[in-house]
Amino acid sequence: MPRVAELYFKTAIVFFIIGIAIGLNMAISHDHTVIGAHAHCNLLGWVSMAIFGGYHALNPKKAERRIAMVQYYIYTAGLTVLVPALYMMLRGNAAMEPVVAVSSLIIFAGALLFAFIIFSPKEPAITPSAAPLR
Repeated sequence: MPRVAELYFKTAIVFFIIGIAIGLNMAISHDHTVIGAHAHCNLLGWVSMAIFGGYHALNPKKAERRIAMVQYYIYTAGLTVLVPALYMMLRGNAAMEPVVAVSSLIIFAGALLFAFIIFSPKEPAITPSAAPLR
């Protein structure tokens, strides 16, 4: 399995566990004010990252390209900042709103990079030239 696919699967599991923990905390406390953080953690973390990993596992040539790792780091960095910032903002810390906004834009950039990866050709655009004729 390509390295980026494995990283996505491992990171998805981490966000899945965090999402479950947030959900359990809401259920136990009967306080659902952070449901947005729970949803973002599960959908952007667990689900989207698992899909990204599956795509790269099925397309190893694209997974080997440098842009795949760049996209992984950008998307993951944005989400790693977004989830706790959104959690704190929903708990009443209004100062986190700009952090949520910037991290959302970083995630969006990561999503656009993933779209670029999907729509790019499988093989390099430049093909080796044929041997010269004698």
